[in-house]
Amino acid sequence: MTVEETQYLGGKILIAMPGMEDERFARTLVYLCAHSEEGAMGVIINRPSSHPSFADLLVQLEIIPEEDRIRLPDLARAMKVQTGGPVETTRGFVLHSSDWHVEDATLTIDEHVSLTTTLEVLKAIAEGKGPKKAMLALGYAGWSAGQLENEIQWNGWLHCPAEEGLVFDPDLDQKYERALKTLGIDIGLLSRDAGHG
Repeated sequence: MTVEETQYLGGKILIAMPGMEDERFARTLVYLCAHSEEGAMGVIINRPSSHPSFADLLVQLEIIPEEDRIRLPDLARAMKVQTGGPVETTRGFVLHSSDWHVEDATLTIDEHVSLTTTLEVLKAIAEGKGPKKAMLALGYAGWSAGQLENEIQWNGWLHCPAEEGLVFDPDLDQKYERALKTLGIDIGLLSRDAGHG
């Protein structure tokens, strides 16, 4: 694959190949929020976090009082905190449907997905006034200039379209196989060995 073919993957999903040697990314899907000649930034969308639940986090951040956790709307109650990547692991990144926006704080990635990193999005979700779909990840994945292109060239990653249902699906266990199936790939047939035979 040439650099030209991989240069603009913002808004796509990276799929870690079975031979991925970096354990932080084994069997992960990374939604790429930005990708240019300067590097890439994305959020892992299929790795649960060992951190507190979303409701616990809302209480810790003093967005809601403890007694209000039982009154949270369905989206907030169902939301899982995820591990978004190894960079800035205490910072929250909310990928959400593009039906909600904060001026000067929301990055619109495409017509279906946006990214907000301010507390405003968490408050809106807690009040039932936020986006229709959302996922919260702590941390992100980042690549320096040319790094992601090299990893793709050496069979570290595949990429697929970022279907909204795949990005926001709360069933984290099935996402990896679902992403591969969008490319017509059976996980059992993928080789763990890199090569350009």
